[in-house]
Amino acid sequence: MESHHASCSLVLCGKSSVETEIAKRLKNNNNSLKLPDNTKVSLFLESEAKHVVKDDDGDSFDLSLFMNSILTHQFGRFLIWSPRLSSTHDVVSHNFSELPVGSVCVTDVQLKGRGRTKNVWESPKGCLMYSFTLEMEDGRVVPLVQYVVSLAVTEAVNHVCDKKGFPYIDVKIKWPNDLYLNGLKVGGILCTSTYRSKKFHVSVGVGLNVDNEQPTTCLNAALKDMSPASNLLKREEILGAFFHQFEKFFDLFMDQGFKSLEELYYRTWLHSEQRVIVEEKVQDQVVQNVVTIQGLTSSGYLLAIGDDNQMYELHPDGNSFDFFKGLVRRKI
Repeated sequence: MESHHASCSLVLCGKSSVETEIAKRLKNNNNSLKLPDNTKVSLFLESEAKHVVKDDDGDSFDLSLFMNSILTHQFGRFLIWSPRLSSTHDVVSHNFSELPVGSVCVTDVQLKGRGRTKNVWESPKGCLMYSFTLEMEDGRVVPLVQYVVSLAVTEAVNHVCDKKGFPYIDVKIKWPNDLYLNGLKVGGILCTSTYRSKKFHVSVGVGLNVDNEQPTTCLNAALKDMSPASNLLKREEILGAFFHQFEKFFDLFMDQGFKSLEELYYRTWLHSEQRVIVEEKVQDQVVQNVVTIQGLTSSGYLLAIGDDNQMYELHPDGNSFDFFKGLVRRKI
């Protein structure tokens, strides 16, 4: 049980005077930001960040390095940083209306991160863990946002590698919301939304293992394997590149739909022409059929073709942790 006297420190930081004013207003209005479980929240401005206990090993998030790398109009320009936090998702989802749209919360150590099916992730140092906010009006495309986010993460890693002359780290998307490197999971995306005053308030959470080789692998381990002499990737630079890519992709997505990103998405995911087994009950017998994945349907499920040339939409049956076990199909 968490004690009801749990406390956390949040440092508020803005790209320009506009966001800095918001930070000051939130700080002066003492109870402006809330967390679940009656957690006591202490707010600090960036100039006071040194009062927030920094670890001696100097690997806490570098606010100015991040802010200097941000070139966006909306996303990532207002940042909340905490050395330790139950979950970045709680910060943005519980305070959605108090924060400018596009605000991001980052932490160095996350105690109760959330995964799909309510799995709790204890996220150690060396992971880039962040959540940010966005607003949407069309509920039909909300489920596709996680694909835009996944793509922005993989493109951000490419962008930083390109810029620094590093070899290319091939992060792939495992549908619907995991990131893989050399067959091992290195990250995941979680989107939640609530509907208020005719808008969907979407909170997006991302975890990406940049520097911690346990329990699977991380980006820098792959980089060291390929190029022992190169410097390492920094969380701050990846996050800056992420918002640059995401803002561009999100604008395209809102303007032209997911079709505009589909080709790039299919180049980055693991599933083109993948053959999967779907199970169906036919008169109390479970029949297995093999289908071949072609892409996504307009509602964001998997599009597949059967050996009978019939097109199907594949849905997870909800019982299985791995989406590719227990798929069910529907003719389209």
